[in-house]
Amino acid sequence: MKESQRSMLLEKYVNESDDGFSFSRKQACEFAKQVATDFNPIHDEDAKRFCVPGDLLFSYLLTRYGVTEKLSCQFAGMVGADVLLQCKEQENLISICDTQGKVYLSLQHSGACQHNLAVIEPLIRDYVKFSGQNFPHILQPLMQQHQVMINPTRPLVIYESMALSFSRLPEQKVDLSLTKSSLLVDGKRGNALLEFSLTEQGEQIGKGEKRMILSNLMPYDESQMQQMVAEYNNRKAAVR
Repeated sequence: MKESQRSMLLEKYVNESDDGFSFSRKQACEFAKQVATDFNPIHDEDAKRFCVPGDLLFSYLLTRYGVTEKLSCQFAGMVGADVLLQCKEQENLISICDTQGKVYLSLQHSGACQHNLAVIEPLIRDYVKFSGQNFPHILQPLMQQHQVMINPTRPLVIYESMALSFSRLPEQKVDLSLTKSSLLVDGKRGNALLEFSLTEQGEQIGKGEKRMILSNLMPYDESQMQQMVAEYNNRKAAVR
């Protein structure tokens, strides 16, 4: 899996050096809001419990190493601002870790590889926008269905894993659409699964899934939920 050319899409959102790469609060926040349309408070530049979006880490790996026929990504920890990171390669596994060896993300990959950024970058844009719109569009109806909700005072939704598989590698722009969503509730914890299809000029060439963990669940309250949705939409409107 060779490294590809430099990505114009991510160039301003990452700091690279001979020692590794890192993301500042400003870079991570701007990627979340401007590229992923993700307004999770945990990605705000001034957030007390700040973390770099998992989608930014994943996008960085795709632009650097390409897209393979099968890939799965496991998130193991939240990356703070300005943490010096490195990529370690071992057969079909690429890990993002810090200088102390702590692993934050593992990417398992196999099959043929597509390095063309003209194909990869639109795929990234569509995927992270889909990912950034999980709340309220997808998660709110699921929480209502199961009569649970994330705690408005401590809302925490984090990435667990995601995967893509292609019957053939894309050669042009790929369109992504949700096919199924589900939520498994276990006490105060919820496991959400979002499944989607990948099509090229109307032909389905692949599929994917994203798994998330919802913490601090509480009984569903419609008025509190609508307040959360309104606050989210206000945050979104404020950056336009």
